[in-house]
Amino acid sequence: MRKQLLLSVATVVTLSFMLGGASAQNLDPQYRKQVPRTAKTATVPGRMATPRVNQAAPRGTPGTSRVATTPAGPRGGGNMGGGHDGGGRRSGGFNGGFGVGLGAAGVLMALPGMIPPAGGQVVDDGSLPPQNQGPRPTQRVANRGPSGVPRANERRMVPDEVVIEIPNTVSPAQVNALQGRFRLTRLESQSFQLTGSTLYRWRVPNGISVPRAVQAIEGDARVASAQPNYLFTLQQNDAPSASEGDPAQYELGKLRLPQAHGVAKGDNVLVAVIDSGIDITHPDLAGSVAQSFDAINQKVATTPMAPHQHGTAIAGLIAAHGKLMGAAPNARLLAVRAFDPAGKSAEGTTFNILKGLDWAAANKARVINMSFAGPADPAIHRSLEAAHKRGIVLVAAAGNAGAKSPPLYPAADANVIAVSATDADDHLLEQSNRGSHIAVAAPGSQIMVAIPDGGYEVSSGTSYSAAEVSGVLALMIERRPDLTPNQARATLLATAKDIGAPGRDPLFGAGLADAYAALTAQDAPMAAAMPPVERVSGAR
Repeated sequence: MRKQLLLSVATVVTLSFMLGGASAQNLDPQYRKQVPRTAKTATVPGRMATPRVNQAAPRGTPGTSRVATTPAGPRGGGNMGGGHDGGGRRSGGFNGGFGVGLGAAGVLMALPGMIPPAGGQVVDDGSLPPQNQGPRPTQRVANRGPSGVPRANERRMVPDEVVIEIPNTVSPAQVNALQGRFRLTRLESQSFQLTGSTLYRWRVPNGISVPRAVQAIEGDARVASAQPNYLFTLQQNDAPSASEGDPAQYELGKLRLPQAHGVAKGDNVLVAVIDSGIDITHPDLAGSVAQSFDAINQKVATTPMAPHQHGTAIAGLIAAHGKLMGAAPNARLLAVRAFDPAGKSAEGTTFNILKGLDWAAANKARVINMSFAGPADPAIHRSLEAAHKRGIVLVAAAGNAGAKSPPLYPAADANVIAVSATDADDHLLEQSNRGSHIAVAAPGSQIMVAIPDGGYEVSSGTSYSAAEVSGVLALMIERRPDLTPNQARATLLATAKDIGAPGRDPLFGAGLADAYAALTAQDAPMAAAMPPVERVSGAR
């Protein structure tokens, strides 16, 4: 019985090799010598790898199958393209080719889950695919940073747009080929000085989600980076309340601005305000706006842009010099409209914010105020990093999402000074974000601000806190024009009034900003005579 069993096994093995050899003989002669005769799993050029007959189905995304290959074998294409098709060739576009495999003894086997719907159109269900489906192309590993695919459940993005960064060395013909390959519709493009590259805003085809489009496009060797066109929101929180007259602007005393204005008023320091439209005709802002740029329509504004409450309020907190007093009344503003009004609120996109950052840097801004918040954005991070290296001080609102919110950006960017908001009693504004990235705090609760048509209102938000700190930095730069971003941050933190738990904490950072202490600390003899910084113990 044992001999018969061994004979049966030997017969099966012999037949398998004979059939496998016959299959190999039918191949083109240039491939015949490459077919392994002894391996259990062989990769044949022009074909997908043969799965082992007794191998368990690999784990992966439901409804799909993966096939193991030898190291030298080609990788099967996905339904978003950008890999190889079943024949070892590069597949084009989002509907890449699908391969077949040779089963045991040369039997042709279709692999379940790898056949596209009728007509070849791949319909995306909106889910984010796993990001560990094999190695990225070697070009990406060598030349690029982390993937731009958004996190699962991220919804703060334009639903059908991607932002693609392409080196300026790539020819127009190659760009057109890339656009055709992925069936993209070009919306706009612009060359950016900060990054030395060109960014494109493209619409993706119907039925393809932005995360999957990004995953496919960033695999192309011509692409430096790909990501969603993220959405950011201005950080004005409370509904305004009616107010008559000037309620003394309590923030002036909290920041010790009257004393600071005896030393500096921000004379001619350029502060860029990337925000919604500013009412440059407001009496409190007369002569404050040096230049205006409409990033939404991509043009230098020669006529006043449609004013908006938020942008006007931020500008006033920095440079007002009428009924209200800004933190730096003699500063000059670079007004950048990157947020499109939608009633009281406004939204801005990655692409428009990038245009605003680039224009502000090109026009020699020393401080850039960003009173908006949103998701982590790789393209904006690269521009912020470049601006920081150019000596531009970057300030952002911590955000109004409250205690349970994860860090919001650009405030959480390492190149940015993040500002949280306090009230008249030095308590944290309830809606203010917290975190280890908070640098300092400034008043943001019930702040009297300028609004369009010569008006005023009282409202709250970390937007206002950031604007006040941007003004304080303008004072510091007037006092010391060669101040670097790192020096500015260090001085601001070292002179802040500690109002939380002793030392730096996630609510107030180093404490409440102190304009006068920051100014005088820049002069060593005066710094030695400074009174000690008041410390208030206990978390609030």
